[in-house]
Amino acid sequence: MANPVSKVSLTERELELPSGSLDSSAGAIVDFWGVVRALEDGREIDGIQYEAHRMMAEHQLQLIARQAAADFTLKLIVVRHRVGFVRVAEPSLFLRVAGRNRAEAFEASQWIVDELKRRVPIWKRPKFKIDNRPAEEGEQRRMHTGVTPRRGRRLQLRR
Repeated sequence: MANPVSKVSLTERELELPSGSLDSSAGAIVDFWGVVRALEDGREIDGIQYEAHRMMAEHQLQLIARQAAADFTLKLIVVRHRVGFVRVAEPSLFLRVAGRNRAEAFEASQWIVDELKRRVPIWKRPKFKIDNRPAEEGEQRRMHTGVTPRRGRRLQLRR
């Protein structure tokens, strides 16, 4: 496929729909919003504090976008992820995929989100309502996939 467009970024700002014209050769455009839920591990929260290794996260997002463009024959990929505090019911992730047909676009969207959660160094720490404090370092700080950082050790996969 010739020159797919991919735009990836981390931002502290609220997420908005991207402006600009859409590719007229795309038969399907899928927008996905990942929104902060009111419950985390069965407990009410005010929101989630997202942290990231910015350079590595953006690099991994670019690699994922390039691979998705090639594997799913996409025309456009936009991935924006919030960092900082995101309140309940606000979006933390925006993804737009434009492709030839809806099946490819939906499949690519799911694959991109799955890969983001698996590979991109973005950690979340919920702020629980009951005690109005963020989770303790070892209690809830983890990558989207359940990888918990350990002090003085490498990241280990939680089972």
